[in-house]
Amino acid sequence: MRTNLDFSPLFRSSIGFDRMFNALEAASRAETSDSWPPYDIVKAGENDYRIVMAVAGFSQDELAMTQEQNMLIVSGQKASGDDLQYLHRGIGSGSFQRRFELADHVRVVSAGLVNGLLTIDLKREIPEEMKPRQIEIRTGQIMPKAETKQIEGKQQAA
Repeated sequence: MRTNLDFSPLFRSSIGFDRMFNALEAASRAETSDSWPPYDIVKAGENDYRIVMAVAGFSQDELAMTQEQNMLIVSGQKASGDDLQYLHRGIGSGSFQRRFELADHVRVVSAGLVNGLLTIDLKREIPEEMKPRQIEIRTGQIMPKAETKQIEGKQQAA
């Protein structure tokens, strides 16, 4: 069951959330039939995330990862040259491309392939200027008012 949501009222009253609304619309249009390779997304800490993909049969040389701004693309290309005649082929051997939309300030920290599982560690690093900061409120002396200076005096007619 698919429901189409109309975000236009939210566009009129919010500023800077257009990327989020576009991502929600894209997710509602996404095909659910593309479920290979299977993956998990884990929140490992307050700002730490992990993607674990089951890529059995793929070697490190057959996998590629690219981060372009807020998009992580994981792809696999199986090397051809298999001259075997299969009676049943149940292990995935085709190429794939999986895209993950990343939030602002999320970057890939590391990736590793162990026992057919590709593990990608991500971290959200908020820049120092965007973190909340405490502002000191002074008491006691009030700052003196600035004196107003007259720039030009009244000129008298000669």
